[in-house]
Amino acid sequence: QVQLVESGGGLVQPGGSLRLSCAASGRDFSNYVMGWYRQVPGKQRELVTIISSGGTTNYADSVKGRFTISRDNAKNTVYLQMNSLKPEDTAVYYCYAIALGMNHWGKGTLVTVSS
Repeated sequence: QVQLVESGGGLVQPGGSLRLSCAASGRDFSNYVMGWYRQVPGKQRELVTIISSGGTTNYADSVKGRFTISRDNAKNTVYLQMNSLKPEDTAVYYCYAIALGMNHWGKGTLVTVSS
């Protein structure tokens, strides 16, 4: 079982920035596919971004040019740098991993963008 622990959420004004972190357990982190999803109450969870073991990234159109995913394999950690935040980015952000042939989820961290 892979455990994922998110941190870094909070309240930020529109136009501001936040960086989320996700620490993963396991000895094979460098081979995990990692990503971030988000969910607004009453709506489906949606993919924000994903990064392969080789560093290839994909982003939802709604965050392209504003969000950046990165990973530090030495620290078993994936990051989500969020810039130019908008109120519509408000959601619970979940860390996601494909590892050991299974999908794994963190418990989520709340990001609120509001003035």
